[in-house]
Amino acid sequence: MSFTVAIVGRPNVGKSTFFNRMLEQRKAIVDDVSGVTRDRQYGVAEWNGKFFNVVDTGGFVPKSEDIFEREIRKQVLIALEEADAIVFMVDVATGITDLDESMTQLLRKTSKPVFLVVNKVDNHDRLLEASEFYSLGFEKIHFLSSISGTGTGDLLDDITDLIIDKTEGTDDEQLPKFAIIGQPNVGKSSLLNALTGQERTIVSDIAGTTRDTIHTHYNLFNKEFILIDTAGIRRKAKVNEDLEFYSVIRAIKAVDEADVCMLLLDAEKGIAAQDLSIFAMAVKKGKGIVVLVNKWDVMPKETNTARDYEIELKKRFAPFTDLPIIFISALEKTRIFKAMELALEVYDNRKQRIPTSKLNDIMLKAVEAYHPPVVRGNQVKIKYVTQLPVVVPSFAFFCNYPDDVKTPYKNYLENQLRSKFKLTGVPVRVFFRKK
Repeated sequence: MSFTVAIVGRPNVGKSTFFNRMLEQRKAIVDDVSGVTRDRQYGVAEWNGKFFNVVDTGGFVPKSEDIFEREIRKQVLIALEEADAIVFMVDVATGITDLDESMTQLLRKTSKPVFLVVNKVDNHDRLLEASEFYSLGFEKIHFLSSISGTGTGDLLDDITDLIIDKTEGTDDEQLPKFAIIGQPNVGKSSLLNALTGQERTIVSDIAGTTRDTIHTHYNLFNKEFILIDTAGIRRKAKVNEDLEFYSVIRAIKAVDEADVCMLLLDAEKGIAAQDLSIFAMAVKKGKGIVVLVNKWDVMPKETNTARDYEIELKKRFAPFTDLPIIFISALEKTRIFKAMELALEVYDNRKQRIPTSKLNDIMLKAVEAYHPPVVRGNQVKIKYVTQLPVVVPSFAFFCNYPDDVKTPYKNYLENQLRSKFKLTGVPVRVFFRKK
């Protein structure tokens, strides 16, 4: 299931440091100067086998006329609206400020779980000072240090307790789910209408016309699946919209639901940084991917236009280039049904289970043809390979020195897997285990 946690609070309390710790990477810029985070960051965190989305927002400053602070304020309100749980961060070194009080007033209006996190509590004296934050009236309070990681485990335990795993599903949940993702106004709704042959969603030139994620049960031409249109922008009273931010949060949720993501691009505009971020997230979550280049009918064409365009796209998607790319026109209905056939193929590729005997016959020959490099005088010997019983195609290679197998050889094995078996459009995971 999709579960999203938003980190909010005034500037310079350590939200981005905490965000980096949850993701276990330095993704957000961290500095002692307040107001460094202007763009919202988003990523996937994992704790005790449970995965959830994390959104880092800029520092909240109410009633400010500064252009950046005004935009950040809008994004914080959107994050509060779209998240399933909220981490409200404060700083023990400065104590309770007017900005903290303003944020508290805002959070009292939400029915969602709010965790008050007092940051920079890295010694006993600061723990005593932190007791003043009880006066804000929040039930769930955590004292931690984002830099050292002290106290983060208890908070993550509380957050993951809210994530309920689905165990039983309806017939609809057994069907393949295809999410249509991409920038506002690239033609997602037009594609949905063209596929279903009816005006299922409103289409206009205004970016962000689609306000909610639309689920459509498709059952035509002996093909059956669920289509998810993910423009996902919803108007709320008294909230000035930030279309891009709405799109991002909703696209993240749609990626969680889907088996295959159809990334829709505008042929004239090409691929944007946000598309690459969502693409990288879909890969990390192990989803199948099909790239659809829409509005191909209006592109000026020469002999190799499509080939050159595809080569350029694959450069941007590297290192994951084993992707189906198809040029379509939702308006003219050009190749849209071919796109669905490709999506179903990718779905089957993701679901396939390769017999262990066949896997060993083929992959051990590949190992024999190109042995792993010797590390510290150790000859790595791979004896056996099996596919793991998980949703994403994952393969375990059993050997004598698993820690000595480096990335280049891991990439070689992945490329061999892709060349010998049908894994186009699917992320592949390779693990090495002690035999």
